[in-house]
Amino acid sequence: MTDDTTTSPLLAPARLGRYELANRLVMAPMTRNRAESDGTPTPLMAEYYAQRATAGMIIAEASTPNAVGRTYPNITALHTDSHTAGWRQVTKAVQAAGGGPMFLQLQHGGRIGHPDTSGLTPIAPSPVPLPEPVHTPTGRRPAVTPREMTAEDIRQTIADFAAAARRAVDAGFAGVEVHSANGYLLHQFLAPGTNRRTDGYGGSVAGRIRFTTEVVDAVAEAIGPGRTGLRISPGNTVNGITETDTEVLYPALIEAVAGKGLAYLHIAFADPARPLFTRLREQWAGTLVANPVLPADQIPADGGRAAAERLLRAGADLVALGRPFLANPDLVERIRTGAPVNPVRARYAMYTGGPTGYTDYPAYRHPH
Repeated sequence: MTDDTTTSPLLAPARLGRYELANRLVMAPMTRNRAESDGTPTPLMAEYYAQRATAGMIIAEASTPNAVGRTYPNITALHTDSHTAGWRQVTKAVQAAGGGPMFLQLQHGGRIGHPDTSGLTPIAPSPVPLPEPVHTPTGRRPAVTPREMTAEDIRQTIADFAAAARRAVDAGFAGVEVHSANGYLLHQFLAPGTNRRTDGYGGSVAGRIRFTTEVVDAVAEAIGPGRTGLRISPGNTVNGITETDTEVLYPALIEAVAGKGLAYLHIAFADPARPLFTRLREQWAGTLVANPVLPADQIPADGGRAAAERLLRAGADLVALGRPFLANPDLVERIRTGAPVNPVRARYAMYTGGPTGYTDYPAYRHPH
């Protein structure tokens, strides 16, 4: 092991708008179901994020901007004063630990929800149900057919994203990440398999990207474009998503938002060998955050370093890692010194609540 900070470009400082980042490692947003039943963040969550404050930047887990957008039990939300106060304790804890800027991911579940969880029928671009069961407080239940969003639903949802963004800044976040990936509501509008509308929000590529661009515009107007990020996952089939025109869809989306002065673009499951990644990098003049594809439920022996450095060489400015940060609160130090990494514990421990598999991962103790 060495103590040479030049051994990895991931450890070089970086800049994100007006923020100086200590390194190029970003803690990716990871839903971990540790909030109160109403979506209020808990003191345990503040401890968890503060443990990982050495990340150059933290993107906090998906938070719903309204009640109907709720996905699973005990996920976070940001549409009441209680939610704002809970998140404020989290950002204060990270600041006290010397952390860099925090962004908060805003996510509406769309069809990924259930009345047993939210008390409401999910809404989506079209009445196309999720083809798999949904987690609820009483176990996995068959998905229900969502209600097709009306023009008023669309208007209100856009307004809710903007209101949640204002709350995020009030809670101490540097900004928010609009989640248009991984099969949630905005991605459902993008993908033809879930968007069968015939109005101005469906059909053509221009119609299907419209909802995402309008959410981005509303959030940027509410808190400033420099506080607004966007996450996408081109070609991702998670949560029953089907895309037939990925290579056309995402360049059109990026072209629509590229000139708005946003804080960053975040590409999830980024593959540097894929021509689309290169094309989007060329289109996007601003900060690019890339999230590598790692083995499912595992952490490479190097903590994801090789995959992350590959993305930097391919043009990413920052690299977001999820599971490596979950299991290694001191991941930055482990990469710096070449120390071995903790493996992820059993998958169930990620989502079961409490400190197990959450705040009880040990930091590395160097032998004397």
